[in-house]
Amino acid sequence: MVAVYPGSFDPITLGHVDIIKRALSIFDELVVLITENPRKRCLFSLEERRKLVESALKNVDRVRIDVHRGLLVNYLKEHGIKVLVRGLRAVTDYEYELQMALANKKLYGELETVFLTASEEFSFVSSSLVKEVAMYGGDVTEWVTPEVARALYEKLKEGKR
Repeated sequence: MVAVYPGSFDPITLGHVDIIKRALSIFDELVVLITENPRKRCLFSLEERRKLVESALKNVDRVRIDVHRGLLVNYLKEHGIKVLVRGLRAVTDYEYELQMALANKKLYGELETVFLTASEEFSFVSSSLVKEVAMYGGDVTEWVTPEVARALYEKLKEGKR
């Protein structure tokens, strides 16, 4: 069975990678779907995020990486995929994700959403936190791959010019 793990991945964190690897213990294949979220102002372009996701997952089998602009359920219907994977760090994530799961189910009745809780070591890690810590010169190498850290510091340096 194929499932989709959607997100903005701006940037991809080791918490995301952990969810991906754990989802692969359940599903035959996982599509990591890089999406545009109009509520988020991304640091990296869609193509830059794709390259960072590809580098972070270069040694992970049974993963397909794709990008999508638009309504998530449209992508799922177009590709005949009926399962979404979502990661949960805290109760606040659950409230939002439950609302989204119910809305998606209403739009696509065959859809099921599977929630995976974050591993304890990544339960506080978010892309927003990583960007903020990096912006102030902090070390984010425990939370992202070396390639992502390098790209993040370079991008932030560009922004200060």
